[in-house]
Amino acid sequence: MLSMIAILGAGKMGEALLSGVLRAGRRPAELLVTARRAERAALLHERYGVAAVGTAEAAKTADTLVLAVKPQDMAALLDELRPSVPPGKLVISMAAGITTGFIEDRLPSGVPVVRVMSNTPVHVDEAMSVISAGSHAGEEHLRLAEELLEPVGKVLRIPESLQDGATALSGSGPAYFYYLVEAMVDAGILLGMPRAAALEMVIQSAVGAAVMLRDSGEHPVLLREAVTSPGGTTIAAIRELERHGVRAAVLEAIEAARNRGRELATGG
Repeated sequence: MLSMIAILGAGKMGEALLSGVLRAGRRPAELLVTARRAERAALLHERYGVAAVGTAEAAKTADTLVLAVKPQDMAALLDELRPSVPPGKLVISMAAGITTGFIEDRLPSGVPVVRVMSNTPVHVDEAMSVISAGSHAGEEHLRLAEELLEPVGKVLRIPESLQDGATALSGSGPAYFYYLVEAMVDAGILLGMPRAAALEMVIQSAVGAAVMLRDSGEHPVLLREAVTSPGGTTIAAIRELERHGVRAAVLEAIEAARNRGRELATGG
């Protein structure tokens, strides 16, 4: 059971996680936050009723530390944390590209670390979070991470070697869908539809398709084929997508995102 949780670096993702666990029933008294700027800390306290404290106090007081800073700020945060973190304290990292080994090397020996990649639908409790255990984290630590993240979406365990791929696929994934929606809305406008009507049609089509995909258990190929009648409108559109290499572009785009994540992790 998670007790006192400190979210260190409560930016957009950290605040989204904070609000989600509060909506799930956790009391403000069970949460601490840190923020780089005093006005940000005051805002979080006013908005959620949680205590905003310094890094050292958070490390000493909380049972679980959630590191929600940007990757480029992680090394400095770990240097600040090191004197205050005992070996048994659970550390959960939400920083893209930062390995558990990077964190373990900068904290006292034996600290259990769980690496997490969530995405922006955490704001609406529909996040996809993937978690991986570091060398000192066991089953109980993974369960605690799941307990923290399940109120804001779905949680999947994966080997850490797949985390960069997960960042590219689901971490960046919402942006790909927004990009597709934007293109489809533009197509609707090209066909003479008002922007608002085109947007409503595309959004509901996306929501409906996602729910069918999630709830039917059918492979996406079968669901697509159910819409694709011989000689019909859909197959004409699919032919154009294939002619323009959309499938190959998606594969290459996600691979490029994975590669960029690796570069960022090494300071590139």
